[in-house]
Amino acid sequence: MTPMSERLIMHDAPLFNTLAVIGPGLIGSSILRRAQQTQTLARRLIAIDHSPNVIERVRHLGIADHATSSLINGVKEADFVILCIPTGAVASVAKHIIPHMKASSILSDVASVRHSLAQQIVPHLSRDISFVPAHPMAGTEYSGPDAGFSTLFENRWCLLIPPEGTQPAAITRVEQFWQQCGAKTRQVDEQYHDQICAMVSHLPHLLAFTICDTADRLSSDLRSDVLEYAASGFRDFTRIAASDPIMWRDIFLANQDILLQTLERFQNETNKMAEAIRTNNTEEIIDRIKRGRHIRQGLIANQQN
Repeated sequence: MTPMSERLIMHDAPLFNTLAVIGPGLIGSSILRRAQQTQTLARRLIAIDHSPNVIERVRHLGIADHATSSLINGVKEADFVILCIPTGAVASVAKHIIPHMKASSILSDVASVRHSLAQQIVPHLSRDISFVPAHPMAGTEYSGPDAGFSTLFENRWCLLIPPEGTQPAAITRVEQFWQQCGAKTRQVDEQYHDQICAMVSHLPHLLAFTICDTADRLSSDLRSDVLEYAASGFRDFTRIAASDPIMWRDIFLANQDILLQTLERFQNETNKMAEAIRTNNTEEIIDRIKRGRHIRQGLIANQQN
């Protein structure tokens, strides 16, 4: 157990002097809000985005000490840089900013697909810069600086995926960072991470988008009535179909092999359920419903509803 004096120092002194968040959308602005609220994550907060409208909105909200569209100027004084941008842009932005980062600083991202990212980024690290990616398993269907809130990560899992050979001290600091954001943390390898995310996040989004697309392709009268009379089941299941299309395009393509394997497994199970309905196999139908219900009850018990 950590001595009381060490715990007090850890709590009272911010983990980082300057935190730079690239992409202050839902995740990024939630990090900034949490840092402002706790005052234990960083002394100074920098928000970076290529969009002048986003920068202006960040300034209006007052969620960062400094907001800029310059990647180089934004990261050069930061001790901790987090990329909160679409998966497809992570590697190129990381390679662009690494030569301008401080020695002994830490680079991270929140991409939900890890395949090949480390291989693209690690060879470009220099001057003792550590790369400690982490994926907070939290979110909503909303995006932009206004979408964030300080409790987004509360009691949610954040998976850390440090590349082999990463300095343990850097991993510890990033783990402490997410724990102070309210998250539970666990270290996993990238293959396992992508398998988990394909099942719990990527496939559900694919299905939600597809169901809404199917509804949109109905005859005009039927489509209108489907939207008019949609009950809570349809609304609840398709809520995530309001998510950002560019972000999810990148995720689907980046994790395509594992996602397609997961989709094939789902299709096989769907076909079995269809066959049970077709043959009036009530026992099989009830068994499958019960198992699905059991999973849902487990999510509620784990406070992941």
